[in-house]
Amino acid sequence: MSLLNPNCHLSLGARGERAAEKYLRGHGYKILARNFSNKTGRRIGEIDIIAKDGEEIVFVEVKTRDKFSTRTGLPEENINPSKLYKLNKIASYYISCNKLFSVAYRFDAISILSDCENNTAELRHLRNIFISQ
Repeated sequence: MSLLNPNCHLSLGARGERAAEKYLRGHGYKILARNFSNKTGRRIGEIDIIAKDGEEIVFVEVKTRDKFSTRTGLPEENINPSKLYKLNKIASYYISCNKLFSVAYRFDAISILSDCENNTAELRHLRNIFISQ
């Protein structure tokens, strides 16, 4: 996947989120929100992208790493039980605020290994990373 050169001035996370949004749009998803969080009260987390895939709401966590970073492991390996708990809390808040109680939803992850120097990225879309109870 190509990342636009003008985006190289952005933080790694912002470039990843833009690449993920471009990918989702290209696959027919409608973007509903980016960086959604509760603005009042106790902060309960943030969802990188909220999209619609047909009739289903998709809460997307984007994890981006520099391909040549000294960090080990894949980007999605940082989606741990604590992060999933927070995603579920903020997703519930979004559903409540928008009265979407009868709408099907799922949690996806987009994992990106970025190479800004060569204007490329390796993107993996992981569907259904978490099934809420």
